[in-house]
Amino acid sequence: MTHLRLLFLFITIVITSVVLTRCGGEEKVLQPLKDNWESAVSYQEIPEGLNSISAETCGACHQDHYKEWQRSTHSQAWTDLQFQAELKKESSPYMCINCHIPLENQQEYLIDGLWNGDIYDPARRKNPHFDQKLQQEGITCAACHVRDNVIIGPTGTDKAPHAVKKDVNHLSHNLCISCHNANAVVTPTLACSFETGDEWKAGPYFGKKDCISCHMQDTVRAIVPGFEPRMSHYHAFPGSGIPKSPHHNPDTLNGLDFELSRIPSSYKKGDQLEVKLKATNAHAGHRLPSGDPERFIEFIFELKDKNGTVLASQRDTIGEKWEWYPLAKKIMDNNLDPLDTRSFHFQENLSYSVDLDLSVIVKKHRLSEEAAKYNKLGDDYPLFITIYEENRTIKFRGK
Repeated sequence: MTHLRLLFLFITIVITSVVLTRCGGEEKVLQPLKDNWESAVSYQEIPEGLNSISAETCGACHQDHYKEWQRSTHSQAWTDLQFQAELKKESSPYMCINCHIPLENQQEYLIDGLWNGDIYDPARRKNPHFDQKLQQEGITCAACHVRDNVIIGPTGTDKAPHAVKKDVNHLSHNLCISCHNANAVVTPTLACSFETGDEWKAGPYFGKKDCISCHMQDTVRAIVPGFEPRMSHYHAFPGSGIPKSPHHNPDTLNGLDFELSRIPSSYKKGDQLEVKLKATNAHAGHRLPSGDPERFIEFIFELKDKNGTVLASQRDTIGEKWEWYPLAKKIMDNNLDPLDTRSFHFQENLSYSVDLDLSVIVKKHRLSEEAAKYNKLGDDYPLFITIYEENRTIKFRGK
């Protein structure tokens, strides 16, 4: 049946792409979709032996995998308030959902083509196989593991109650990069800039380690309860670690190492305080930060008195800056390459006569407070996590 549907869709697109339709006095031609990111993964039937392809159904047997996935950002891909806010914008084209709900089963409408090639004028029709529950699961198990009526696995087995096919090429870094390397100028004011795959290919770990090596670490456990433990892959997909909601608790994978210079334990009035923090991208196979261009890493130095009054401070960032209008273009990029080191210097003339508290803090941000307010994300939407913090007291020892 799947092949017949695909054949019917292909014939429909071919015919309609050459037939002009008059709509409101304007001649329009339906152009077929071209790029892979313009389409969802084709409709997937439920493999024999299962009654659903939802993550919850998978979790009935693959209990550890399911619990890990629930903590992942993948599980929040559709329900994330930031993504939903972006979808509501007039500038948001339909195909943004193809990475956040990859399966045709998850999408309320099917896209048969673009009228006059316009991404803001897709030819939509109701999806008769739309599964709303599956939609809410975002990047669900089936998004990676179900193709052509079978479960795709890394090993294959004849003991499963459902059909299983071994396909390590499908379950490789190429599957990760199909979403995590989307780089295109969609319209003059809209650019999609997720270049993690390209960064990895250009870096020192290409051919040695890949996405799976770091974000799906080897782990020994039973695939289902009662089976013998064996080598498997961790399915929480640790990454930035910034939660998507107050109740989300993702795993953090920190690619940075830090080295803080010596800080004096005391001072006399007129001394010069010099503090240096080195940050090295020691573990990531890509640049940091990576992915969404709104992400940034902030380095904060603060000198306070014992009442908490800030006497001196300094803030530095690593990230990108974009200009979105009248043309979308990157105007600054100081992201940290793999194995590279960046140093941040804080200097202050200590003309005080009190004990001082020095704090050195590093935060990973999803987006700025201004962008969060613009998107009406609410005060409880998590914007950052702290990945490094040192607090030291510097005693005043006189003039």
